[in-house]
Amino acid sequence: MRLRVRTGERIFSLAAAAIALCTVMSVLSAQNSTGGADAAVLRRITVAVDLDGLSDEAFWQEIDPLPLTMQVPAFRGPLTERTEIRVAYDTDYLYVSGRMFDSEPDEIRVNSMYRDRLSRDDHFGILIDRFNDNENALWFFTTPAGVRGDVSFAADGQDQNGNWNTYWDVAVVQTSDGWFAEMRIPFSSLGFQAAGDRVEMGISAYRFIARKNEWQVFPEIPPELGFFRPSLTQDMILEQVQTHKPVYVTPYLLSGVGQTANINTAGTAYSLDSEAEHEVGADIKYNVTNNLTLDLTANTDFAQVEADFQQVNLTRFSLFFPERRQFFQERSGMFGFYTGGATRLFHSRRIGLLDGAPVRILGGARLVGRVGDWDVGLLDMQTARHDGLPSENFGVARLRRRVFNPLSNAGAMLTTRVGDDGSYNVAYGLDGFFRYSGDDYFTVQWAQSFDHDLLENAGFDFTRTGLLRVTASRIRDRGFTYRVSGRWSGPDYRPDMGFVTREDFTDVFGSISYFHYPEGDGPFRRLDPFQLFASVAMRNEDQSVESAFIEHDFDLQWRSGASIGLDLELYYEDLRETLNFPESSVIPAGSYTFFRHEGDFNMARGNPLRASFGWGLSQFYDGWRANVWLAPQWNISRHLGLNAQYQLDRIRFPDREQGFDAHIVRMWTQVAVNTKLSLNAFWQFSSVADFAAANVRVRYNFREGNDLWLVYNEGMNLDRDRTDPMLPRTDNRTLLLKYTHTIAR
Repeated sequence: MRLRVRTGERIFSLAAAAIALCTVMSVLSAQNSTGGADAAVLRRITVAVDLDGLSDEAFWQEIDPLPLTMQVPAFRGPLTERTEIRVAYDTDYLYVSGRMFDSEPDEIRVNSMYRDRLSRDDHFGILIDRFNDNENALWFFTTPAGVRGDVSFAADGQDQNGNWNTYWDVAVVQTSDGWFAEMRIPFSSLGFQAAGDRVEMGISAYRFIARKNEWQVFPEIPPELGFFRPSLTQDMILEQVQTHKPVYVTPYLLSGVGQTANINTAGTAYSLDSEAEHEVGADIKYNVTNNLTLDLTANTDFAQVEADFQQVNLTRFSLFFPERRQFFQERSGMFGFYTGGATRLFHSRRIGLLDGAPVRILGGARLVGRVGDWDVGLLDMQTARHDGLPSENFGVARLRRRVFNPLSNAGAMLTTRVGDDGSYNVAYGLDGFFRYSGDDYFTVQWAQSFDHDLLENAGFDFTRTGLLRVTASRIRDRGFTYRVSGRWSGPDYRPDMGFVTREDFTDVFGSISYFHYPEGDGPFRRLDPFQLFASVAMRNEDQSVESAFIEHDFDLQWRSGASIGLDLELYYEDLRETLNFPESSVIPAGSYTFFRHEGDFNMARGNPLRASFGWGLSQFYDGWRANVWLAPQWNISRHLGLNAQYQLDRIRFPDREQGFDAHIVRMWTQVAVNTKLSLNAFWQFSSVADFAAANVRVRYNFREGNDLWLVYNEGMNLDRDRTDPMLPRTDNRTLLLKYTHTIAR
């Protein structure tokens, strides 16, 4: 049975009507939109600050602490422990002090000393909307162990980048009264939007008590709104703030040896060939203005990046791998142009990687920040020739500005990929995100690509090379929410610097959910009894349905933080070509309808030993699939943590006597002697790929920007007899020593 839908041609007319309606509503709502609460003036200090964590100087006592509210587990309930968070600034720095008193100091949780890691530790932090644009923010946090963590947010908290790092300091002490901390954040690391010598920022602050799952927050934010949203911050005014434009130069030295298995000229055996590696390169960071940063890089290296996860592909689409390289993390949200699911107009992994293997990056530049009312992002990178690939130049330009009201914006993006062999791919996109009423938003996106291989046939015909997406949604975490979207893509839409799955299709998606927070002192914090999702994807050529699904989810969370989720799903897939799976399992072309049930349970994360596990049972095309996964974590002490993940998929097609088992195992050992010296050992195994890999990284952080790395990687073939001649036990092996040293001018 094949399904046919004849409404795909109406997407454009519906989109045009929706755009016109929501544009009018956006203009009207701008007249009634309100910003945050009245801005408060922060205390400017003129005395030296002794960064010792104690915050016992006289000026601290003269500053009123921020008024905190319990957000979780009982909104507006009485705080169980006294907390004092204060904020001040001087000519060069923003200071944040936290006095976290505790009646049971022996119960303060510290599970890790690893940079940027929160293993359900006690911690306190601050969220800073540095441009006061309700869109972008920086999060700084610390724990009783003095661990530093920093994260950047974009899209009002929807886009989170935990790999972002900057320069700042913290001091922490723990006593019989609790724990106490002071942060010192340079204005040069923040950036800001100034009007003369006056700056207005948005600020939120909090304390988290792990054993109680208690969040104390400022300002008062209902739990259904979360916390890490720039639009919820309190406006704060800083006066007599001057622009700082330091230059950070970070050269690196790298030396090591690499071994790769190569077959001999006769094709009869493999040998492990060794080659010494010696590299020199540098990065430069310069604040062109107080809110515009230029980064330059030469001979860019990513030796210390953690390895990608092995995955098993049980779909007809390419797998998506996230970006892990530090250079591409700086304000990465600025370059976001997401077109549904994992698809996007720009994916930085297209630069300097080929099927996961590195391609030398000769150098490049990035300019990110704000000019007037415009958010600006420019990126240009040049790669070397590699295994038949030409040397290529990758360019990205992104512009965006606020329109209509404080929570709406519109922008454009341009990507270019040009090879020295004459090849090229160019794509552009236009997008708008509009708040038209309360928590209701409307998004419209248009993108088009031009490729040297396709230009002769497709030309500039937008019906062949374009993509259109419209979305209407209610963004909230209490009561009823909805999301409706429609998307259309032409047959020759191919942004080579992006990530796409389908081609020449129209799809529609809809969801409706109800979120409930029980009142009183009952055992449950949140109940999500009704979450319904549905989607259908159609081929443009004949409007036949290529795939569809409908899903119902039920989620429950206890006040302890433990949670359970149960899902029931129905899928339809229409295959016009056979689908190949491991161990010679083949799905014949045809139409398939199948059910699936899955669930998961997550233990409360406040305990040193905890785990999450899940299961699934379903029909799978004309067979069946059963899967389980388990993810235990054990923080033996603040110096040693063990994590593991195990996933088993058991798939059978009885009518064809075909099937396979897919095992994925991942294991981490994290050792932190202190906040400077750490080891992260990662090992993974895939039965489908018959491959295992180890990635061991030792880091000594002298100070921010000065690091010594020792990195060991090895890939191992497990089924060596699958080819003739026999594969070697070791496929590749590297041992590298890398030193980076930052000089500030």
